[in-house]
Amino acid sequence: MMKGKADEDDYWNSSKFKAFTFDDEDDEFSRLKESKRAVNSIRLEDDDDDDVEKVSWSGEPVGSISWSVRETAASNQRTDREPAFPKINTDTPTISKSNSGYSLSALFKGKSKGGSFQSLTDTLSDSTARLYAPELRKPKSEYKDYVSDWSPEETVQRMQQGKCVSLEKFRSLQDKLLLLDSAVSAHDGNVITAVLIYLKRTLSKEVLFRELEFRQVALRHLIAYLTESKDQRLLLELLRALGRTEDVALLQYKEHLSISDENKRRDFLKSCLSLPFSAEDTGYVQDHYTLLERQIIIEAADRQAERGGKVELFQKFPRKASILNMPLVTTLYYCCFYHYTEPEGTYSSPLNIRQTFKISEKQYFVTALAARAKLKAWFDVDALFASRNWLGFTRKKSPLSFQRVVDILQKNSAPTQVLQEYVALVDDAELRISLAQKHKCHDIVINTYRDLKDRQQLLGYRGKVERGSAEERKIDELLNNQQMRWKN
Repeated sequence: MMKGKADEDDYWNSSKFKAFTFDDEDDEFSRLKESKRAVNSIRLEDDDDDDVEKVSWSGEPVGSISWSVRETAASNQRTDREPAFPKINTDTPTISKSNSGYSLSALFKGKSKGGSFQSLTDTLSDSTARLYAPELRKPKSEYKDYVSDWSPEETVQRMQQGKCVSLEKFRSLQDKLLLLDSAVSAHDGNVITAVLIYLKRTLSKEVLFRELEFRQVALRHLIAYLTESKDQRLLLELLRALGRTEDVALLQYKEHLSISDENKRRDFLKSCLSLPFSAEDTGYVQDHYTLLERQIIIEAADRQAERGGKVELFQKFPRKASILNMPLVTTLYYCCFYHYTEPEGTYSSPLNIRQTFKISEKQYFVTALAARAKLKAWFDVDALFASRNWLGFTRKKSPLSFQRVVDILQKNSAPTQVLQEYVALVDDAELRISLAQKHKCHDIVINTYRDLKDRQQLLGYRGKVERGSAEERKIDELLNNQQMRWKN
């Protein structure tokens, strides 16, 4: 049954579906075309690049579906396999392609979206666009120091310049000796020592010692190095191999310095007497052993006397240090201070020490004078100068100059009466006057001017003495003496 035209119009107008027409602008296909045109209308480049198609390195158009899939997969693989590249902070807002002013062509052309030109440095320094590239390998010339086959002369030269070199490539004995000779020829102690350390590590002791016997410069450097590094064992072996027995003995003798116990040190010194020293050195070692043995005896006795409190001298002048391991002159001074009056047969007697160790008269005199002046024992000081001639007359005699005697007495605060006695014994008149004025020995100055018949100097010195003193009266008597014949 055929429907009428009116019924058909009512059906189509009342249906929720609309009839298909080619001219309908609201259908889905039309909206799809409009969306595609809108996407294509987005501009990524300037108008000059409208005819350039954007493609990736694989040749596919940028922005296509296949390009997006490949780029996403490649990005995930780089993240998993190449963790060395820094990750972009995900907290920063993502810049869409439509808002970015950079593209591959813009990077090489140096233009931004706005049309203004940018330098490549400005583009790379932009915080919104970071480019990462793998580290380039260093040029082969920089690896030359480690792998090149340098000659001994070139190796030594580079060592002098402070550059890194490898000595391990010098394997044969001939190459090692050539390297050592080159170092010696360069006259560089640091290089010679460095080469010797390498040879010491890579050569047997017998071979090294044999070759150094003909290379005295290198030998001296090795001995200095072993001494500085305190390698006593190898140093002794080297000296023995070279036949230097005296050096071996002296090196062994020096070991006593590391022994703190005095009894063990004494026993060690006794054992050193059998070492092959020279005749002169043997005498020194014998004296050292004898001195230490005597110091041990004196120290034990004096320590006991000091603790007992029966010796007045130890109470009045307490000992400041032990006498053990002191030099010979210090030991003599100690005995002159505490044991001066003891008989010569005792170990602590100064005369016994002088005789045992053959101390010279001058050395003994100076030491005894300083010790007795320190104690203010002026009678003992005066006795040191007493000397009798063949007629039986006593006069003062000194192995020292009396000027030096006056200096020693003055340093020990000798009174003026003691000083002027020895100032008067100075032979030179001008020096005697100078010392007398310095130490205020007025009588000596007045008598010297009198002997010189120098009236003007005596008159001038009158103004330097105290008014009304005995010295002033003495000067006046000399000036008024009519029998004096003055030279001025």
